[in-house]
Formats: sequence, C-alpha cells, structure tokens
Amino acid sequence: MGQGGRVTATTTTRTEALEVLRTLVGRDDAEFHDGQFEAIEALVDERRRALVVQRTGWGKSAVYFVATLLLRRRGAGPTVLVSPLLALMRDQIAAAARAGVRAVKIDSTNAHEWGDVLAQLDRDEVDVLLVSPERLNNPSFRDEQLPQLVARIGLLVVDEAHCISDWGHDFRPDYRRLRDLIARMPAGVPVLATTATANSRVVADVAEQLDAGMAESDASAHGVLTIRGPLARASLRLGVLRLPNSPSRLAWLISHLGDLPGSGIIYTLTVAAANDTARLLREHGYDVRAYTGQTDTDEREESEALLKDNRVKALVATSALGMGFDKPDLGFVVHLGAPSSPVSYYQQVGRAGRATDSADVLLLPGVEDREIWHYFATASMPDRERAERVLAALAGATGPMSTPALEAVVDIRRTPLELLLKVLDVDGAVGRVRGGWIATGQPWTYDEERYRRIAAERVAEQQHMIEYEETSGCRMEFLQRSLDDDSAAPCGRCDNCAGAWFPTAIASAATDAAATALDRVGVPIEPRRQWPTGADRLGVPVKGRIAADEQATEGRALARLTDLGWGGALRDLFAAGAADAPVPQNVLGACVRVLAEWGWETRPVAVVAMPSRTKPQLVDSLARGIAEIGRLPFLGALDLVDGGPTGQPGGNSAFRVAGVWGRFSAAGLGVPPGPVLLVDDRVDSGWTLTVAARELRRAGATGVLPLALALRG
Repeated sequence: MGQGGRVTATTTTRTEALEVLRTLVGRDDAEFHDGQFEAIEALVDERRRALVVQRTGWGKSAVYFVATLLLRRRGAGPTVLVSPLLALMRDQIAAAARAGVRAVKIDSTNAHEWGDVLAQLDRDEVDVLLVSPERLNNPSFRDEQLPQLVARIGLLVVDEAHCISDWGHDFRPDYRRLRDLIARMPAGVPVLATTATANSRVVADVAEQLDAGMAESDASAHGVLTIRGPLARASLRLGVLRLPNSPSRLAWLISHLGDLPGSGIIYTLTVAAANDTARLLREHGYDVRAYTGQTDTDEREESEALLKDNRVKALVATSALGMGFDKPDLGFVVHLGAPSSPVSYYQQVGRAGRATDSADVLLLPGVEDREIWHYFATASMPDRERAERVLAALAGATGPMSTPALEAVVDIRRTPLELLLKVLDVDGAVGRVRGGWIATGQPWTYDEERYRRIAAERVAEQQHMIEYEETSGCRMEFLQRSLDDDSAAPCGRCDNCAGAWFPTAIASAATDAAATALDRVGVPIEPRRQWPTGADRLGVPVKGRIAADEQATEGRALARLTDLGWGGALRDLFAAGAADAPVPQNVLGACVRVLAEWGWETRPVAVVAMPSRTKPQLVDSLARGIAEIGRLPFLGALDLVDGGPTGQPGGNSAFRVAGVWGRFSAAGLGVPPGPVLLVDDRVDSGWTLTVAARELRRAGATGVLPLALALRG
C-alpha cells in the first residue's frame, strides 16, 4: 500500500475506533490518550504483537475492546482475553457490554454455563472470551475447545502480563504456559499484552515471550511494539506514617478513618489481620467489610458492589482485591503493613484516584512485615527433593493419578503440591490428562539457578520497599524509578514534597480500644472428624469417619501466629533459633484467660502435656502452670513409643497421621474418667492432637480438650 493508501486506512480506522471509544465511555467528546490509538492501529491494521505498559486508569481495556470490535468488523474471529482475577473479569464483561462487545467467560465459578458459552462460540456469537490462565491447561478445554479456538482466534490479549515473566512479582506458573499458546497461533494473529507494573527487565522478558513462534522475517520487520507511558499518578497524595506497634496503627484507623475522603480500601498482609481489623472498625461504628481469598464468591461480589456504590466506608482486604478492581472514584488506599515490593505497592495504590483530582494513599508499615514477606516468598518456591518425589511417584504409576491420590503417596500438602505440579507441567515433565497427572518421560532437571535468581530478586524488591518507607525524597518519583520510568520527577504532593498531609495525633480512647482488641485471646481449634484418604495404604488401620468416642472436642489456641495481637509474642517464641524456656508469665496469664472464657460443658478433671522435642520446657511449664492455677492434677506428658513421631512438619494429612500413629501412649498416666485438658505448643495440621486425643479417650477420658499456644495461619 502506498503512503496515500496508508494514510486513508489510518484515517478510516481512527474514525471507527473513536466512535467505539465514545460508546464505551459514554461521552461524545472522548479522545484517545497518548498511545491508545497507536496500539489499536498496530493490532487492527498491522496485525502486530504489542506490549502496553501504562499506569492504572490509562485505559488499557479500551485498547483491546476497541480493537476487538474493529477486527470483528473485518471478519476476524473472537478475542481470547486471559485474565487473572474474577473481580477483573466481572468488570471487563460489564465494560464490554457498554461498547456493544459480546463478552463471556469460562472459569471455576460458572461451570454450569460452560455448555451455553461453547454453543455461543460455535454460532460465532462471542466477541471476547475471557479465561483464567489456569483454564488453559484444563484437559477438556485444552484438548477439545482450545484447538478450535486457536484456529479461528482473532486477537489474543494477555492482561497483567507481568505475570508471564520469571521476574514478575507474582509467581504464577500458569502464565508461563502462554508462550506455548502464542507459538501455536496462526500467522498474522495480533497479540496484545498489557500491564501497569513492569520495570525494564520485565518488559524485555515479556517481549521475548511474545516473540514466540514469530517468523524470522516478521520479527525482523516488525518485532514486538512496546508502548510505555509515564507512570506518575497526579491524583495520588502519598504518605508514610511510622507508628511503634500494631495497637497504635489500629488506633490511628479508629481515630481517622472517617477523615479520609469517600470510600476506599484498607490493605492487610494476612487474612487474620483483615478479619481482625474489620471487626474492630465495625465495633467503633465504621461500615466496613473483610475481603480475603477465603471470602465466598457471592460475598465478594456483594462487597465489591457495596464499595462501588459507596455504601461502605472501606473494604479491609488482602491482595485478593487487587488487579483489575475498578472503582474510578476510590477515595483512599491505606496499607496496614507494607507489600513486599514497590511493584506490588504501585499495583495496589493504583486502585485509587483513577477518575478524581485527588485521592489519599497512606502506608502504615509494621515491624512484622519482613517475617510475613519471607513466609509468602518461601512458600511459593518449588523444592528439588519434592519435585523428584512427585516425578518418581508418577513414573511408577500404572495410569493417571489424581491430585488426592498423589498427595497420599508423596507427602506434600494439597496447595504446594498443586503449585509444584503446575511448574512441572509447564516444564514438560508431567502432563494433566483426564483422570489426573502422568509423567511425560521428558528429561527434567531442577533449574536451581533460575529459582536462586527469583529469590534474590525478591529480596532486592523487599529492600526497595524498605527504602521507599525511609526515603526523604519524593515518594511518587521513587515508585516511578523502581519501575524504570524515565519520566520520573518530584510530584509536589506527597508528604516529603509538601509536608505531612495526614493527622498524626491518636485519641487515647482509641489506643485503649485497640490494645484491648489486640489483647483478645482464644481461637477455636476445630476437631478432626474424618481420617485422611490414603492413610490405610500407609499402614494406619483406619479410614472414614473418626469414631465419636475417639474424637477430641473443639479446642482453643491463644492466637494464630499471623494475628496482629498475641501473634507477635508467639512468633518470637517460635522464631527460628529461639531458645526453649519456661512459658513467659504474660503468656501463661493469657492462656488462663482463654480457659476462663472457654464456656465448656464440663470442667476438665486433669491436665496432660504433649511430649515436645523442640520446646519441652515451654510445654511442660505451661501445662504445670495451668494445672496449678486451676487446681487440677497434672498427670504428666504422654509417653513416646518407639522414639516418638517420625514425620516432619508440612507433609500431607495421610503422612502426618502415619508419622504419629502408635507413637503416643497414655497407659502410664492413670487417666481418670472425665474431660482431660491436653496442652501443646502449636497446632499445624491438627493430626498430632487428633491421634493423642484418641489415645487419651481409649485410656478412659470421656473427653479431650486441646489447648495450644499458637494456631498456624
């Protein structure tokens, strides 16, 4: 096409695109932001592969919705949009409908609709199909629907594309599978990757993934078009307020949440912190809700709607409310504890001020932040020894193994096992088929260098977050530089540029209330009711429901290790390298309060200690102290049989039971009839207490009441 034809095509495309954009946003005077039409033109007229890195609120979704409609008018097939979060999908479908784009989704929440969705695809009545990255490896979808879809795909969109990168802040192996999908697509199908959180290293990495399968001639002629814009958010007023402890941070919220503009989000690092904070704020008259990964889907949707309609002051949320949640007038974001990197922080604060002149963003860092960062970072990393166990088990199997069946063989809990299987799947060592998992037989080696690199990068990111908290320079400029934004410049609005904009005084009544709330004690320990699947295959002669006369009753722990209140003291007791010592008097006193508030049907008649290899002084002194204060006989500790438990913490349920089965004896304790208080240091899976309670029940106890210092999670 000559230059004149090129200009004509561009003009026609721009006219069409602007018409669709104005319909999408509902404004007749809407115009493209810098870079938006450039990306649309590259996709529609040039059928290129493009990476768009733009700040939250810039309008990345407008690019792919407009491009979709134009491509469909030109006879292209449907767009496949890979989207990571359900909240994001809901917002995207609503936005698409406003522009006349027919969008549907396939994910774990709408299995009952999949048949209708596939029928719509067959009738070519779908413009955009939204799928989660996990869905790409669902056997039926991958083997039956995906090949047909790939053959007629009109555009592939990868949202939150930083997850493709090994260097991304979110280690999601499913995103690594996208490189293979891109390589399988027919020539000339455009690809768009979008993100607001990528530094130069991640941009280069994602661009390399987008190059997959591109003919050498195409790559040299065009390559991946990268469109990067300035990441500064002029509407955000950033600040950091360092307070000495958890009570003072909660007291600040009690004192000043009502002063923050409009409605917003309070982010916490753990589920326990979200629930505890929401409860405390509600008790002080604030209309707030907790929102975590454990919140039911229907309740999440309801909470999102309440926040969007300004019918709650805030959602107290973990990172489960993150990428893609769209409330243009969100007035504030407060962090109760810092995310582990400036990338994560920028992603979350980007929820605020998208369509307002001003929004307040305040970080209240905590002394426990580093411990929480370390826990989550190490929990997601594959382990060589575990990987080799999984591969050996699958190689020796006579057919596909389901995840529960595999779990019973390899001694890895369900969640880390599923993550490990995804990693091995992406690496080609295992395959997911109907009926479960198989070993492919392809050579596989543990990529130690890669995982060491990722771990080192995460440590560096954590240090950058500390530097953000401590910097005396412009905070927005710091975030921009962390994302390699060359346009970084002082914002003139943050607390370092313009002075502290937030109040620092805390009402004494609020401090007292927060301290009282954090001093709450007592978390239920739910009793196990069912023996784990596969235990009988490991030599444990039980299966099915635990007999009622061998069960423990509901127990109590002083607190969870992740709790804002007593969790801190307990984390110190159980920290790596912490010496075994008698129970601190304040901790003993708190446990006595747990007992006083328990409300059991029948008071215990005796106290028994769990034998502990790591904290014998701690457990013994706790049990003796409770017995003395409660004027109960202390029967001693359960005897260890054949050396005691054999398993290591962290294994799956079947192996945990096998490791403690037959290892405790109550024969020498002289257990009296009546309920017995069973004292332990901390509860992880609960199987040790379950087996010990069974021994006490068989020795004559009419009930067993577990009491522990700490509950994991």
